[in-house]
Amino acid sequence: MGAESAVRKDPNSDRQQRLQWVAEILASEAEALAGLSQQPPASFPTALEILERTAGNIVVTGMGKAGLIGNKLAATFSSTGTASHFLHPAEAVHGDLGRVQSGDVVLALSYSGETEEIVRLMPVLASIPVPIIAITASCSSSLGRQSSIVLELGRLDEACHLGLAPSTTTTAMLAVGDALALVLARIKNQDKHDFARSHPAGNLGRRLAPVTEVMRPLDQCRIAADTESVRQVFVAARVTGRRSGAVMLVNQQGTLTGLFTDSDLARLLEQKQDQSIDQPVARVMTENPITISAGALMPEAVQILAQRRISELPVVNQLGQPAGMLDITDLVEWLPPAARVESSTSAPATGTDLPPTVPFTRAQKDR
Repeated sequence: MGAESAVRKDPNSDRQQRLQWVAEILASEAEALAGLSQQPPASFPTALEILERTAGNIVVTGMGKAGLIGNKLAATFSSTGTASHFLHPAEAVHGDLGRVQSGDVVLALSYSGETEEIVRLMPVLASIPVPIIAITASCSSSLGRQSSIVLELGRLDEACHLGLAPSTTTTAMLAVGDALALVLARIKNQDKHDFARSHPAGNLGRRLAPVTEVMRPLDQCRIAADTESVRQVFVAARVTGRRSGAVMLVNQQGTLTGLFTDSDLARLLEQKQDQSIDQPVARVMTENPITISAGALMPEAVQILAQRRISELPVVNQLGQPAGMLDITDLVEWLPPAARVESSTSAPATGTDLPPTVPFTRAQKDR
């Protein structure tokens, strides 16, 4: 029994060994990226100038694991505002070369620069003709010599314990390709609105939705003239169905001038200011409330609601006129977790600022 126990493997030792292998692989790939970040390929600016000037598509090509990276890069270019698609090098010589047109730019990936399918394409692409940007180890390779611009990765050792499986090299290709796409997007001044147009669906689409798609439209909002009394406002500004807890007040030009909430009314009654009910609402409303433009995206609205700790956010057009209302009860899925918990119970009464330490305190409203 003693001898058997002596040779039995220690499970903890196995776990530590495997964690060590994981750490070594991550460190190896991170070291390669660190080297590239400290000394990026000097040809990057020229490559970016070519991509910026192109009137056509960026056609990405690569074989095997490099091809999988190429597919991802084509998707990244497209999603950040530059039309792009992937061309399989083996399929290219069987008719798919028709996808490449004059005015396009080809981005070719091959670490060795000697991949047969890629090298075979080079003379054909040159005859179209299109500029070729290569991501490869050396400009002296077959791919490098036939390319317009070479982004050299230099000598890299694969993280694989055999030194064979593409790992460090494909990670480097991915990072360099991402840098091309993201810097190009920055050069083109791509913003969140541009990004939203390419991502209308899914979680990203929901997060980048325009406020006009989420807000309560005017027919579901309470609006009244700021010259009316508080009593007139609450009698005239009734809506059917779920209502927002705030009345948007406007002047004769229809411009938003203030906000008055159910909680504001309750506060007047609690403070025995009953006489104010028959006075102009402009005297007790929140003047110049916090608003958001109808052209804004939801992330901006969520940030305002969370940072200013308010529960209603009027949406206004370019003339400052009400276009709708964002109510915090409709936006729970967009809120940060902490604000989500607070808003599920209560929220502040008006569009005025509250200290960051004050929790949501809006009274419950009849909805």
